[in-house]
Amino acid sequence: MNTILNSRSPESIPTASLNRAVMLLVRKGCSPKFFSTFALGLFLATSLWAAETPQSEEGFTSLFDGKTLNGWKVGENASVFQVRDGMIVMECPVTIHSPAHLFYVGTVGDHAFKNFDLRIEVMTFPCANSGIYFHTEYQEAGWPKRGLECQVNNSHVDWRRTGSLYGIKNLTWGPETPSADNKEMVTVLQKAPVQDNVWYTQEIIHQNGMVTVKLNGETLVEYKITESDLQHKLSTGMIWLPKGTFALQGHPPMPNHISKACYRNIRVKVLPD
Repeated sequence: MNTILNSRSPESIPTASLNRAVMLLVRKGCSPKFFSTFALGLFLATSLWAAETPQSEEGFTSLFDGKTLNGWKVGENASVFQVRDGMIVMECPVTIHSPAHLFYVGTVGDHAFKNFDLRIEVMTFPCANSGIYFHTEYQEAGWPKRGLECQVNNSHVDWRRTGSLYGIKNLTWGPETPSADNKEMVTVLQKAPVQDNVWYTQEIIHQNGMVTVKLNGETLVEYKITESDLQHKLSTGMIWLPKGTFALQGHPPMPNHISKACYRNIRVKVLPD
């Protein structure tokens, strides 16, 4: 299995080129004051370099090459998904009133995942509504009928916020609230763990029926799927598949808005049974 790079973590900094630069300055007879200034600048530059340098995540394999949608397939409203600057950009304009879904159909795991750790860097724009499906399968049009959706929504009018297992175990942090007759499980957070216009990592782990959702490494949802080895209907009406692929959702926008979210560094680690 390939090793994937995570752009959020620093790794060691090479020193050979820096040493050569220092020796050159010594030969030129630079003053102590200059060396102090140079050292400070060097420290700041290398710190920034380290912050942007990726660190390996052993066992993870990329599902997105950063350049094309090779290995992905979308049905209706295909224009909603584009590749720009190393990202999958989901942008649903006001003129589109039905959903679009981008399904992984590539060779990794033969796009049939049972136990896995899926990590995706996400950035939402105000009023965006999107989602990450798992244990699903390709569908040409409409809302997926199979699998589970992990919500991507930080400010849409739908109160089910990012990280929710949609319609089953939900997170919310307002300002919208569930209706008085709501029967779904809800955890109310006093502070939003993620926000619009800022990259964050959304992680979904499935291990023999146990689903864990993490946002920026913090576990916020845990839920056990009963009879996870059998195909059956969930409380949402969707069909649970023992194995399935992943999909990104393009949700029609709120009136007079667009729905836009960006995805990058999509990687998965297949876990043992």
